[in-house]
Amino acid sequence: MDEFLLRAAAAGVGIAAISGALGCFLVWRRMAFFGDTLSHSALLGVAAGIFLNVGAPIAALALCLGVAALYARLERHATLASDTLLAVIAHGTLAAGVIAVSILAPRGAGLEAWLFGDLLAVGRAELQLIAAVGLVVAVTAAFCWRAWLAIAVDEDLARIEGVAVERARMLQLLCIAALIGVAMNVVGVLLVTALLIVPPAAARALSRSPEQMAALGALLGAVAVLGGLWLSLVVDTPTGPSVVAAACALFALCHAGAALRRR
Repeated sequence: MDEFLLRAAAAGVGIAAISGALGCFLVWRRMAFFGDTLSHSALLGVAAGIFLNVGAPIAALALCLGVAALYARLERHATLASDTLLAVIAHGTLAAGVIAVSILAPRGAGLEAWLFGDLLAVGRAELQLIAAVGLVVAVTAAFCWRAWLAIAVDEDLARIEGVAVERARMLQLLCIAALIGVAMNVVGVLLVTALLIVPPAAARALSRSPEQMAALGALLGAVAVLGGLWLSLVVDTPTGPSVVAAACALFALCHAGAALRRR
């Protein structure tokens, strides 16, 4: 295989494996819109990267982390509901990102690649960044798994049991933000949340425990990436949407199989 295909497969499978496990918490806590908010804000990070002349993935990663920390702080004191607050942040940062990119790089912005992903264009530096961030997120998730699981079940009960809820929740939001920041090259800022939500949602139909759902979600995410990459090469379709389409097909198959098994 050509080197660019190996890099694309390694980057996609690495992100999918971690997002499949981490996305379980978004499914359990019904926080899919939080993922959309961070992915939309990543485009503003791309514009900041163009303006500051730094790598777009690094700038997007930094901005996603900042938005996650800002949301965690605003949520405690804001009078608005959390979904309303997320909607304001999501659409505001997306609009600002599109305007900023069009002003800063009107000809060579590559806006479509950032919106819908360009997995085949992942370079060595981006692959190294994905590996480094993925390792940090995986280690953090391993240490915080019990605390995050307790919070997903009941925050008040977790607080009674001695879990540092605010700190654990902040770490979880930052891990999700970091993953989204480096994953935008795989499926793009408009579709990256699908990689966090669809594989775990598919795994839920076949799982009997949280750990089983996380492992199966990671596996299904990796299969979706490889399937979307194959579809893109064979049929010449956009890579990011192909990955999401493969994930949705797996979702349909898993839930159809679960329904047949129950019957």
